[in-house]
Amino acid sequence: SLRYFDSKPHGELMSRLTNDVETISMMLNQSATQLISSMLTIIGVCFTMFAVNWRMALVTLVSVPMMAIVTRYIAKHTRRGYREQQATLGIMNGIIEETITGERVIKAYAREEASMAEFDVSNQAYVKAAIFAQTLSGVVGPLSGLINHLAYAIVALVGAVMAINGLATVGTIAIFINYSRELGRPLMMIANLLNTIQSSLAGAERIFEVLDEVPELGEHDDAVSLGDIAGDVVFDDVSFSYVDDVPVLKSVALHAEPGQTIALVGPTGAGKTTIVNLLTRFYDVDEGSIRLDGVDLRQIDRDSLRRAIALVLQDNFLFAQSVMENIRYGRLDATDEEVIAAARLANADHFIRRLPNGYQTELSERGSNLSQGQRQLLAIARAMLANPQILILDEATSSVDTRTEIHIQEALLRLMEGRTAFVIAHRLSTIRSADQVLVIDDGEIIERGTHMSLLAQRGFYYNLYMSQFKGHVDPVMIPAE
Repeated sequence: SLRYFDSKPHGELMSRLTNDVETISMMLNQSATQLISSMLTIIGVCFTMFAVNWRMALVTLVSVPMMAIVTRYIAKHTRRGYREQQATLGIMNGIIEETITGERVIKAYAREEASMAEFDVSNQAYVKAAIFAQTLSGVVGPLSGLINHLAYAIVALVGAVMAINGLATVGTIAIFINYSRELGRPLMMIANLLNTIQSSLAGAERIFEVLDEVPELGEHDDAVSLGDIAGDVVFDDVSFSYVDDVPVLKSVALHAEPGQTIALVGPTGAGKTTIVNLLTRFYDVDEGSIRLDGVDLRQIDRDSLRRAIALVLQDNFLFAQSVMENIRYGRLDATDEEVIAAARLANADHFIRRLPNGYQTELSERGSNLSQGQRQLLAIARAMLANPQILILDEATSSVDTRTEIHIQEALLRLMEGRTAFVIAHRLSTIRSADQVLVIDDGEIIERGTHMSLLAQRGFYYNLYMSQFKGHVDPVMIPAE
């Protein structure tokens, strides 16, 4: 679920899916075959020994319980060491991922030394855990060798006593000393392999923590698949918390009729983005319900729901693929002509054709070789291609050049036309044209109405409006008291 990804460092999760999986893969590819081979050798040697002299065979096998006790004791502590090693490696990878992603901020604030210091702390923790695990792992070989040599001595000593008593011959003793050596090799191999397997088991524990994570948003067996929808959205007394006992939304009630534009306005942290997260079912409500065309979202097939909704966010994610494929992400079966048509509607075609390879231009990671305005136009084109009935728009607050701003505004108007739209509004023009303006503060809708009616109330919205758009306010547009 999205809650899981929001709560876990991405680098640490990547470490589980790469390093831990690789550890298990190496064990399966190498250790498994060696383990089977060693077991077959032990079975063969034991069968031969008992066929020759069962008394001497029992004496020779004295090394087996000794080896098992030592290996089990060391393996228990080694597994703990490997678990700590894998955990610290995950933390270190998380720091590396964060450092690479935030490189510009780090350089802008001259925090290279602080970042290096943070990495050094995590690296030292990893080295310490690795030394502990590898030291314990390295003890197994010498101890196994010592036990084998003790086994040789025991076989020779007991064999001599048996020879004196007429229970064995000198030739038999020589044979069993050799058998002891032949038995010792696979036993040492198994001891070392079991120690190696501890590393794989430590990695497996971390992987199964991910695999055992239960999806929070379960699907009903009779979930409804959406067809054509009108776009009527109702929030009925909705409450929600990301963390227990810390409510983010409190008894929110709203009704968006088909084709209406709902502007969500309020201070940072008021709960605007949470409304969007609930509408897309990234999270499920704690209390109340959300209905789309009269059907509870929890009764709707999740994929079907999300195909009916398109998001255009402030930070639009673009893949390291061509411009064509990034737009096509809105509808994977779209033809090239449909992609180009969507780009034209989004006012993106003009700048795309000026790129080195036009629509086939490969983008850098997250589209970093485009400006923010260009990335937003591509996101609008992607939403155009998806042709949803419900639109969620988080308007960008950063400034773009005037020409791009005009293109974005025109494209958004085309995109919103005839669709139910929820807009986290930052632009004055969007707020003025909205059918409803919902003022949210501390998780509650404290005011609602049109732009003009809310200004006339001279309440929270009026004060917010005057402070945010000071210098851009037309006095004629403000109702008199």
